[in-house]
Amino acid sequence: MPDPTHSYALEEGAPHPLGATYTGRGVNFAVFSAHATKVQVCLYDDAGTTETACITLPEYTDEVWHGFVPGLEPGTRYGLRVHGPYEPEQGHRFNHHKLLLDPYAKAHMGELKWGPELFGYTVGHPDGDLSFDERDSAPFMPKCVVVDSRFQWTQTDAVRVPWNQTVFYETHVRGFTMKHPKVPELFRGTFAGLALDEVIGPIKELGVTSVELLPVQMFLNQPFLTEKGLTNYWGYDTIGFFALDQRYMDGPNIDEFKNMVDRFHAHGLEVIMDVVYNHTPEGNEMGPTISFKGIDNASYYRLLPDQPRYYINDTGTGNTVNLSHPRVLQMVTDSLRYWVTEMHVDGFRFDLATILAREPHGFDEGGGFLDSCRQDPVLSSVKLIAEPWDIGPGGYQVGGFPPGWAEWNDQFRDTVRAFWKGDEAMASKLAQCVTASGDRFNKRGRRPWASVNFISAHDGFTLADTTSYNEKHNEANNEGNRDGHGDNRSWNCGVEGATDDAEVLALRARQQRNMLATLMLSQGTPMLLAGDEFARTQQGNNNAYCQDSDISWFDWEAASAPAGHSLTTFTQHLTHLRHTLPVLRRNRFLTGQFSDAAQVKDSTWLAPDGNEMDEAHWTDPQTRCFGLLLEGTAPASSLPQPAADDSVLLVFNAWEGAIDFVLPPRADGKVWTRVIDTALDPQEDVAFEPGHGYTVTGRSLLMFTSKP
Repeated sequence: MPDPTHSYALEEGAPHPLGATYTGRGVNFAVFSAHATKVQVCLYDDAGTTETACITLPEYTDEVWHGFVPGLEPGTRYGLRVHGPYEPEQGHRFNHHKLLLDPYAKAHMGELKWGPELFGYTVGHPDGDLSFDERDSAPFMPKCVVVDSRFQWTQTDAVRVPWNQTVFYETHVRGFTMKHPKVPELFRGTFAGLALDEVIGPIKELGVTSVELLPVQMFLNQPFLTEKGLTNYWGYDTIGFFALDQRYMDGPNIDEFKNMVDRFHAHGLEVIMDVVYNHTPEGNEMGPTISFKGIDNASYYRLLPDQPRYYINDTGTGNTVNLSHPRVLQMVTDSLRYWVTEMHVDGFRFDLATILAREPHGFDEGGGFLDSCRQDPVLSSVKLIAEPWDIGPGGYQVGGFPPGWAEWNDQFRDTVRAFWKGDEAMASKLAQCVTASGDRFNKRGRRPWASVNFISAHDGFTLADTTSYNEKHNEANNEGNRDGHGDNRSWNCGVEGATDDAEVLALRARQQRNMLATLMLSQGTPMLLAGDEFARTQQGNNNAYCQDSDISWFDWEAASAPAGHSLTTFTQHLTHLRHTLPVLRRNRFLTGQFSDAAQVKDSTWLAPDGNEMDEAHWTDPQTRCFGLLLEGTAPASSLPQPAADDSVLLVFNAWEGAIDFVLPPRADGKVWTRVIDTALDPQEDVAFEPGHGYTVTGRSLLMFTSKP
């Protein structure tokens, strides 16, 4: 390999910050590797195809290789070559013939082209991964790009929506904008398209507060997908923890993302990133050498202690990132801080977060990563949301994360779906979910917002498909419909898939309103899957991870059709009620405790006859109709209450037939006002006297308010 360092006035540089940092007079390069013997930075022309120099970093300080190159400018294309032992049986897989991505690169250009040259061993060799491949991988690799971080923000203050006022809206940059009528063709599928006021405005009007984007950090398409003409649409295969994926932008200019965040903040909306720090697309011992594997495999990945040739696979993807190593932990926390301080994002949802909290002895809520986030002044100030499960031992940890964290609560999804489907013995489970699953989260001073409630998410059926399909229909994924979860707690309301049957469509619409109302009126933090507000369908595909197609793209014509518009209006009504009625988003868990000062319980569960439910009701598997009375006069905190809130009565009826429900008496002499009846469309506020018997339509939810 050429090493014409004489053409540059190379200086010692500094071991920090890691990565390529433009200083105004040149670029400082710093690369961690505990086991390398030499690290080179290879420079490329603007096209990223011709190597113009390969510079050996001259210094090695605290396991960091570093050097400063005067005169280099932002836009410089580069890659790494790392020398060291190729000893797979000892956990080392250095191969300087492979050009590597800098883990701290802030931008990339070009696409990865799959070929045998990307592998550190010779593909097909009888010795497998113990063989050594000497072909140059540079022609097949994207190149890193030095960035200029300067940007003129118009919104300099963070939005910081209080947790108890937060409503998440999970969406996909490309899927949301590909067919959006307000997005010009040039901007479809990009941050620029999502940044348009004509796109953001309706999101704000929906009543959500925080837009959660599926992964936008640089990720790869795996060969098994490209060979089938499919793609890694969701993006859960990150290889660049500091870089944006080029699919969502025009070139390596990171300002496009910053402008999008700036526009969302101008509308008062938070931007939450879905991040994947648990694994990389380098796979196991038979995977490619693209970055970490060739820089310091034994440090970056968890290897089997007695057989370091092989990888611990708690993620199901071939490898597991080793956050027990201090430099790897530093890389992840540096990445998170970068997205907050430099890119101004407002929080993160962590894919398979149990992995991040797992030490060699297992899941540890006092593990290094969680402790690092808790004490960090930057990270502890933003929203941190865990997907609290993985496939490793003890991997299901809903409720197991420490204070300061929120968690996706899949128990809410499964219980609410099953209850409205009509399953038996769901009453007590629904009661827990509606009150923020205090059985799991009410400890160590955690608040109800720690439970992130959802009916649907990117992974699984959409809300509309939950009411339209009994079975998954993933044939388009070309895996024989074997992929995707089989237990969806769904019900097609009588017909599988699309239908013109008016009765079936009416029932589906009511079931969707039932589940949306349960979501928005429950304690905890609601998360709405984008498109559920207008009944977006994926045609029964519950695992559309590879569908960059009409299956995943939002059908905005359906959104503007009468049925879609009606459901959107209903959703807006729900979010408005949530924002205006504090009793729906208390900062204390509801326990049914009696307040001597207010002479009421904070919550009371009611049978249809108006009396408080007893143990017989809860243990009866046929209990499908009951109410929840939330007293606005009950103390919301230990401080003196300035004024009482409205009281709320929720009535749930999962029976197929109507039930007469007695509205409870009011000591204050006020009437009950019906503000939600999912059997009606549109909604209308109507007053009823306490003690009145209200006929609750089968499969419907009602909400009444009473002002103090």
